[in-house]
Amino acid sequence: MPKLASELSQQVNQRLNQVGPSGIRAVDQKFSKVPGIIKLTLGEPDMNVPEHVKQAAIKSITENDSHYSPQKGTPYLRQGIHHYLKTSQNLDYDPETEIIATVGATEAVCATLLTILNPGDKVVIPTPAFPLYFPLVTIAGAETIQVDTSADGFVLTPEHLEQVLAEAGDSVKAVLLNYPGNPTGVEYPQSTLEGLAKVIADHHLYVIADEIYSELTFGVDHFSIAKVIPERTILINGLSKSHAMTGYRMGYIAGPTEFIANATKMHAFMVTSPSNPAQAAAAEALNNGLDDPIVMREAYQKRRDFVQAAFAKMGLDMATPSGAFYAFVKIPAAYGQDDVRFAEDLAEKGKVGGVPGSAFGAGGEGYIRFSYAASDAVLAEAMKRMAAFVDSIKA
Repeated sequence: MPKLASELSQQVNQRLNQVGPSGIRAVDQKFSKVPGIIKLTLGEPDMNVPEHVKQAAIKSITENDSHYSPQKGTPYLRQGIHHYLKTSQNLDYDPETEIIATVGATEAVCATLLTILNPGDKVVIPTPAFPLYFPLVTIAGAETIQVDTSADGFVLTPEHLEQVLAEAGDSVKAVLLNYPGNPTGVEYPQSTLEGLAKVIADHHLYVIADEIYSELTFGVDHFSIAKVIPERTILINGLSKSHAMTGYRMGYIAGPTEFIANATKMHAFMVTSPSNPAQAAAAEALNNGLDDPIVMREAYQKRRDFVQAAFAKMGLDMATPSGAFYAFVKIPAAYGQDDVRFAEDLAEKGKVGGVPGSAFGAGGEGYIRFSYAASDAVLAEAMKRMAAFVDSIKA
């Protein structure tokens, strides 16, 4: 086994040294070593990919669809993205010049940030937020302005954004919104998005709208900020959550032509193009499977109601999610704000794994996130164990 030459040990990208590994993955790996634990740590759908979508991937392989696709994705896939956005959200993006198919929404976020950011730029990120965002901004040479939204129901209000921008000065380049949100599941109302859009336009900013959970909403219709300020919106979405296709790694970016031209260069340098079988599956899902998420949505809503009632019975407050599949729960008062210690005790003693809220930024401190993308039986046992653990704290 080769050992790196000693004089090369520090010869790495210094920005990479400024960030740690994914907090979610680190917790998941740590708790995986606990015997008998039920892990509700990862946002991994327990559903199967729809059969017609799987068959499209198989057909791509058997027909030797094995050569490079266009860098922005196959025409059929980009047409499918156009079809989905037009049909489901009444957004109109040109498949030729305004859409890029990416290797998951993760690559979409990374390519977007690397396209628009320069050293010294700042990005406003409401917290709690998906932890991926923070290191990617750092690696791009920019800075994050984390805005704690816990006092406002985990929603960034226009007034709060205006205040933050007044204090930050002219170095802010973009606002990054994720809704329904990970880790809270909270959706942004249309009126709030319209107010945010005005502030964003007044300050001449981009808005990066990560809408990966847009198909998983409960009792509310998803409203994209791209309907209000399309000329400033970089829209990110994908198939991982809506069609349980996490392993297929298919996402996309939609935005103004001028931005897409530059983002295409960054995307091409990073990955060349996505995998052909995955693109064929995604195209089938978007062109012919717009009703596929309905069954998943109904199952997740039922699970949300179940865990919310269970946490209420334990005396624990939970943000009411109107989308996604996460329960963001206030930890017991006995632990104060120490969500890391609570998560570790719950894993070791209660045999239930969740992610400490502080992993999602300052706005998540004192909370713990559980994914309810698990079977009813698994969730029932997890809530039983957690109730016993919470009772033991009170004793």
